[in-house]
Amino acid sequence: MARKNESPQKAAMREMMHSYLKDNDISIKNGTDVNTVMRDMMSVILEDVLDEELDEELGYSKYDYRNKNTDNSRNGHSKKTMHTSYGDMDVAIPRDRNGEYEPQLIKKYQNTITQDMEEKILSMYAKGMTTGDIESHMKGQHNQPGYRKSFIHPFCCCSSILRAFCKS
Repeated sequence: MARKNESPQKAAMREMMHSYLKDNDISIKNGTDVNTVMRDMMSVILEDVLDEELDEELGYSKYDYRNKNTDNSRNGHSKKTMHTSYGDMDVAIPRDRNGEYEPQLIKKYQNTITQDMEEKILSMYAKGMTTGDIESHMKGQHNQPGYRKSFIHPFCCCSSILRAFCKS
């Protein structure tokens, strides 16, 4: 299903999405179906970025006890309902035992991911900006380190892939 002049990353993402939709018996027939898939993908991406933030905060990754140089450790997750343009979604926010972790991507007491942010990321990607350029722009504009390539790139690729699936 690769397309002419498509990057290997985008081809891999396309194949992954095709497999995901097929393996989970998901058919996209209308905008509501797209919103459901986008909401689920966005929650997974957000949770992964939040877990990476906690890894950076603690100084070691999950199950890497050899590099643990702190008395603080992970302490499960708490559920937060976020409101997005794709609908409400539950996000598992990681916690640390000492209560020192302050999420940057989704701040405490924040319960919305603005449509404005979603549209900006998609618009910049559609105009041909690289994910690194988008990351730099979002960091500069919002002065937050949470807007990392690991969040932006999958979001952009998944959006373009889902648009392609809806057209077929």
